[in-house]
Amino acid sequence: MATNRFPGTCKTCGAQVPAEQGELRKEQGAWVVYHAGCLPAAGPGWHTGVLGSYDCETTGRDPLTARLISAAFVTSDGRRHDFLVDPGVPIPPETTAVHGITDEQVREHGTDPVEALEQIAELLAAHLSAGLPLVVFNAPYDLTLLEFELERHALRSLAARVGRIEPVIDPLVIDKAVDRWRKGKRNLESQCAHYGVRIEGAHDAAVDAIAALEVAKALAERYPEVGQASLPDLHRQQEQWKAAAEEDFAAYRQRRGEEYVAEHGWPVRQRPAIDEAPVGSLF
Repeated sequence: MATNRFPGTCKTCGAQVPAEQGELRKEQGAWVVYHAGCLPAAGPGWHTGVLGSYDCETTGRDPLTARLISAAFVTSDGRRHDFLVDPGVPIPPETTAVHGITDEQVREHGTDPVEALEQIAELLAAHLSAGLPLVVFNAPYDLTLLEFELERHALRSLAARVGRIEPVIDPLVIDKAVDRWRKGKRNLESQCAHYGVRIEGAHDAAVDAIAALEVAKALAERYPEVGQASLPDLHRQQEQWKAAAEEDFAAYRQRRGEEYVAEHGWPVRQRPAIDEAPVGSLF
């Protein structure tokens, strides 16, 4: 929860709340402060039920061309599925430096990508088909990469298995929308520090999936408009927030005289036109 940095008037009782002694919340777009004993009772939001979380490590930064190396699907009720995958291509040294996974490891212990991808897709499809929220930090990377990998190996896409890939909870999109002007980084480690979530061994798929799940819960608890939103409404809001953020960033880059094409689509990126497709992609 957020502590009030400055004194204010308690929304419930009307009395003064000294600085650092109350609870700060954002309600309907405005910040309000409460005494600890005056907090309104919250209903059971989506974050109090079963959540799933997915994360992956890959060979590169472009989700259209990178290959899956490791992945994890975890749930808030204790289930965990880990995957180490042999991508069939060399792992660049710069990505090994990030996640620590080597060519030798995946050759010796990695699963065939077809087998791993099918299992991952079925796990996520079963979870989403049950109407349960799926947490994916920076979803347009992880889910786009998954869809392209499934297509690359002639497997059914996640979208084909569930109809629509929803409900998805993307802490990166939500955090940027509800706390737009906060300075500093917004990566997973930074958000864990900001929301009081412990993370050790970042860039391990299971560690990151668990941390993203906890950040999502912290966001829901801190911002009632997030935690009390219906899952369909929150999914649509994230689509809108991501689109607006991309357009704002594109305008900013253009003002600086820099080329930038907004990346459309959330939680999966829209397929680029043929003349925009990167070298080595499926197009």
